[in-house]
Amino acid sequence: MKTKTILFALSLLAATTAFAQDEKKQLSNIGNENTNQGDFKFNEEEFNFGSIKQGDVVTHEFDFTNNGNEPIIISSAAGSCGCTVPTWPKEPITKGQKSTIKVTFNSAGKMGMQDKTVTINSNAKQNPMVIHMKGTVEKPAEQPAEPNKK
Repeated sequence: MKTKTILFALSLLAATTAFAQDEKKQLSNIGNENTNQGDFKFNEEEFNFGSIKQGDVVTHEFDFTNNGNEPIIISSAAGSCGCTVPTWPKEPITKGQKSTIKVTFNSAGKMGMQDKTVTINSNAKQNPMVIHMKGTVEKPAEQPAEPNKK
């Protein structure tokens, strides 16, 4: 019985020590972020396209500047669905340089309020970075019936 108690106490001590070391390591990393990292500064992070008819396609360019000291390298950008397609710069965006992420939203098959996102993965401070395209898709105008041809 005494052996079990000692083993339990040692196990508890080992677990507590491991937890404390992990917590200390996490706390020591606070403030050690790379202050030179690229830093996205978008002119806007959300674009409201208003009301469009179902089937319309909307394209918007999200302009940004790298306000950091190191180049921003975008590794990927993905839309929240296949209807939202981003195009992004493949070359590094250096300190102070401006660039654009172009987003195209195809409203085919969509209806009502929409909030589509693009998630940008990069080496910037804001990783991932998310931008939005919002608006309302309305029922398409009804086409007049064609007269019967004889």
